[in-house]
Amino acid sequence: MEDFDEVQVLRLKAPRTKDVGYVRRTLGELFMPFSMLLQLRKSPLANEGWEGVVWYAPSIFHAPLARALKNASGCKGYLIIRDIFPDWAVDMGLMKRGLPYLFFDMVARYQYSVADIIGVQTPGNRNYFDCWQQQPGRQLEILQNWLDTPAAAPCSIQVNETYLKGRKIFVYAGNMGVAQGMDILLDLADKMYRRSDVGFLFVGRGSEVSRLRAAAQKRQLDNVMFFEEIHPDEIPGLYAQCSAGIVVLDPRHKSHNIPGKFLTYMQSGLPVLASVNRGNDLAQLIRDERVGQVCESNRVDELLFLAEELLTQLEGNTAAFSVRCKGLFEREFSVKKAVGQIVAALSS
Repeated sequence: MEDFDEVQVLRLKAPRTKDVGYVRRTLGELFMPFSMLLQLRKSPLANEGWEGVVWYAPSIFHAPLARALKNASGCKGYLIIRDIFPDWAVDMGLMKRGLPYLFFDMVARYQYSVADIIGVQTPGNRNYFDCWQQQPGRQLEILQNWLDTPAAAPCSIQVNETYLKGRKIFVYAGNMGVAQGMDILLDLADKMYRRSDVGFLFVGRGSEVSRLRAAAQKRQLDNVMFFEEIHPDEIPGLYAQCSAGIVVLDPRHKSHNIPGKFLTYMQSGLPVLASVNRGNDLAQLIRDERVGQVCESNRVDELLFLAEELLTQLEGNTAAFSVRCKGLFEREFSVKKAVGQIVAALSS
């Protein structure tokens, strides 16, 4: 038990689910809520009453814990959906609609059934929950992602001390996994190789990092650099050295997603170059708010054109982009807005 920024926090032991194989991760997540519930009953908060329960997906396995807390206090539950699993895994070709899919789908639907309110990221995800919403007493709403203001901290990455010194930097900061489909970014770097004024900076961790590093080295892309994940408080210092942020999603996605890294770019006033699945709500948002350029074709030639277009637009116009980006963040993605919406839904 600890106090963190005047909030009481209880940390509960659970099986390991990060940086392990898929089977071990599945078993860990399956037993996670039961382990947490057992530890909770031994804690100082064992008999605590709750006015509402808020939980987050992923993971799809939290339902037993959320249900137990709701039943004990007779309160409502708010489920925040940030990806629709296992369907996105099927879209990506990582899973077929066999027994594993049916198992995960059953678990996910059980979690939905425990919630009284579900908040999805974008209007495009509403249709997935049409049947769920038909049950009386259930409420579906758009809950934008959110981001708090990071503390000021010096950035451990100094671009001017690298071979990318003096270049206009496209930065990607975040997870580098299968869902991102980042190969197109190496293709883009290859296309822009002859531009000695442009560089690409990749910062983060993920299942694809080693392969991407090796591919960049094999292609001798000396306009590309990789760095390990840095502390979130260092992110503003990193972005202050860059010209544009990169958002990329595998084109096989069929659901809508506004990645957390997009919020970090907006918060720092950094315009974006995005390559996303066709029809993603994020594409229209970027165009409507004029905060960057977005490609929906997964064609590197189009992405190259848009990257060069963005660089041209930024010449002498960086301040206007920054104002629009920060304005969008404050209007749609602030912590205050998300908290107010969740509390209002639980109180209704």
